[in-house]
Amino acid sequence: MKKQQETWNVLKVLNWTKGYLAEKEVENSRLEAEWMLCAVLAMDRVGLYVNFDKPLSSQELTSFREMVTRRAKREPLQHILGSQEFMALEFDVSPDVLIPRHDTEILVQEAASRCPGAKRILDIGVGSGCVAIALAKVLPQAEVFGVDKSKKALELAERNAERNGVSMTLLNGSLFEPLKGMTFDLIVSNPPYIPSGDIATLQPEVRDFEPREALDGGTDGLDFYRAMIPAAQDHLSLCGWLLFEVGIHQAQQVIRLFEDEGCYDNLFTARDTGGIERVVGGQLVSAQPEKAGK
Repeated sequence: MKKQQETWNVLKVLNWTKGYLAEKEVENSRLEAEWMLCAVLAMDRVGLYVNFDKPLSSQELTSFREMVTRRAKREPLQHILGSQEFMALEFDVSPDVLIPRHDTEILVQEAASRCPGAKRILDIGVGSGCVAIALAKVLPQAEVFGVDKSKKALELAERNAERNGVSMTLLNGSLFEPLKGMTFDLIVSNPPYIPSGDIATLQPEVRDFEPREALDGGTDGLDFYRAMIPAAQDHLSLCGWLLFEVGIHQAQQVIRLFEDEGCYDNLFTARDTGGIERVVGGQLVSAQPEKAGK
């Protein structure tokens, strides 16, 4: 007699996957199993819960197993699913850019609240485009620019702009390099800020799958702030705002970098939902002292 093939329904698949991913030290293993199964079955999580008894076809099982195998190797879930939500918008993601994180939403919120009348906005290191696109949605009157030295990142940002129905100008180059003679009311950046020596200690999802050039901020993590804070003065309109995302325990050091320039005022920090000082910013209120004396 032919042996009957084992049937795997939704509940059985979820329970097995939860345990398997937990053994691989994947956090939120049950939730992540649900998201992957949602993608395979083209339904939402409510659909899963009302279809626990639904058996999976051999093709669905194969597709799901491929996803689980990738996740067990600690490949980010967002890479497997191909997208990530940010500020209630959906963004395509790839290994060429940082995955949008909800901690970064505070950067968008602070920028929009401090410079609501911005006519021209710049995002340095635009990556996936999540910050620039979210600002374009929140401040639709503004002309938005994004700069990145990675052409693949710019291609992805352009696709995400189209996906979310906004228009922005994308330029290839490092920091302010392609912006000669241009000024902005608001400049934002989520630069690389992980100290070089800490990269090896990051979670495998970050260390092994996200671009190092988007993570590595030099010996103390502050290289990009040291470069951008002085240089931004040539590209900010008077009373324009410069805002950054920063890493843990970096906020006060970045505040001091602002203070050292002598031309920024209204300096502030803002905490994320975890209570970490995540955003630092200031307003340009005068020309650089040495320039003013010329």
